[in-house]
Amino acid sequence: MDVLDRIKEQVENNPVVIYMKGTPQMPQCGFSSRTAQALQACNIKFGYINVLEDPEIFQNLPRYADWPTFPQVYVEGELIGGCDITLELYEKGDLKPMLEKAMEKAETAAA
Repeated sequence: MDVLDRIKEQVENNPVVIYMKGTPQMPQCGFSSRTAQALQACNIKFGYINVLEDPEIFQNLPRYADWPTFPQVYVEGELIGGCDITLELYEKGDLKPMLEKAMEKAETAAA
């Protein structure tokens, strides 16, 4: 499977997914760490892809959504942004409702 098809599948099959350096438990950069902490603080289950373990994704993800940096957070198949945007949404109180809505829609679709 082509790497862009793999990325598309991951984005579309996870209501909330973060592409990050490392894992939420062991982040490998400060931006990934802060972004994962904001997602975890919302008490929502989310998927993650460690871009350091997949060189193809690391090299091609910036082309997928025309976003050059990591981390990248996708909600309901759409890129919401990286660290700064995710933290801003969290601080304004907008992130948790956005993630809850995505999870509700995914659970309804699976039922």
